[in-house]
Amino acid sequence: MRITQGCFSFLPDLTDEQISKQIQYCLTQGWAVNIEFTDDPHPRNTYWDMWNLPMFDLKDAAGVLMELNECRKVYGDRYIRMSAFDSSHGWESVKISFIVNRPKDEPGFRLERQESDNRNIRYTTTSYAVTARPEGQRYSS
Repeated sequence: MRITQGCFSFLPDLTDEQISKQIQYCLTQGWAVNIEFTDDPHPRNTYWDMWNLPMFDLKDAAGVLMELNECRKVYGDRYIRMSAFDSSHGWESVKISFIVNRPKDEPGFRLERQESDNRNIRYTTTSYAVTARPEGQRYSS
């Protein structure tokens, strides 16, 4: 199951050239770019681990791509995403976020239905990868 989060997630994976163009667009807008990774891409897990600090005042996408490739060397078996933050007054929020690296096998999620008080029905989303292996070993073979 292919995880769909952020921009471009319904498209085929972006090439490094396409990623570079997206990063360059973000930098020309004055947005700070950061790289994050996780092995638990649950939709409610919005706080992924950061790879270094956000890159403020960067002008060339090559610097970000260098950091991305370093992150891929260490965490190439996990999900890696790029986010661009607009710190200008009135926005102060993430403007774009997209996945730039995926594990080879994406087991997906299962939906559990539970009946509770007063005929209420609750649903829980659980990752197959999280229940199968401990943190840090979920996508390695």
